[in-house]
Amino acid sequence: MNEITKIILFSGLSGITVFLGGILAKIFLSKFENYSYKIEINHFITAFGGGIILSALALVLVPKGMEELSLFPMVILFLLGSSTFLFLDRYLSKKGGKVSQLLAMLMDFVPEAIALGAIFATDTQTGTLLAVFIGLQNLPESFNSYQDLIKSGFESKKSLIILLLLSFSGIVGALIGYYFLQDQPQVTSGLMLFASGGILYLIFEDIAPSAKLEHKWLPAFGANIGFLIGIVGEKLIGS
Repeated sequence: MNEITKIILFSGLSGITVFLGGILAKIFLSKFENYSYKIEINHFITAFGGGIILSALALVLVPKGMEELSLFPMVILFLLGSSTFLFLDRYLSKKGGKVSQLLAMLMDFVPEAIALGAIFATDTQTGTLLAVFIGLQNLPESFNSYQDLIKSGFESKKSLIILLLLSFSGIVGALIGYYFLQDQPQVTSGLMLFASGGILYLIFEDIAPSAKLEHKWLPAFGANIGFLIGIVGEKLIGS
């Protein structure tokens, strides 16, 4: 199997979990409509996805972004990502939309997929482990993204089509990283810091508050489990 085929295969497998998460959310909403613990489980998964996104931010995106950039461009790119998503969130709020988890997933998934392609050029084993890590992240994130889309007024079929199309963005990102960015570490780092600013804003503006449930302690614990998965993934990648 040549290198390009491996990149397409592994980025495709890590991306298809975006669609699988949407399928699981559809089943959950239909089969457990009257289940007494439905709300608590839903909030747990929201916090779980937030924990995984936070781990990607803290363990992958920010550290890798800081490696190649000096202080001034690092600060500018992080603030640019933060302000971009602040204004985008305000715009969507005025339109009545609720797609914060979808935005966070894309801000996390796309730059990591680009990094995946760049890493595969020099380290196939690390690239493979990163693909597994990304795939695990995408499941709870897309689970919540599907519900965001439903709440925003999208029909179930259209929501699943959106997630299916987005699942292929990982392949595109990985190929871009492989062909154009393997010799451009500063560009890759800048992209990661821009994404980090947007993700951090979305976590504290939308995801963390929506995971809160009065007099219930299990949802918050989900964030710890999600972050732990990130720690395990980073340990495997770094080993």
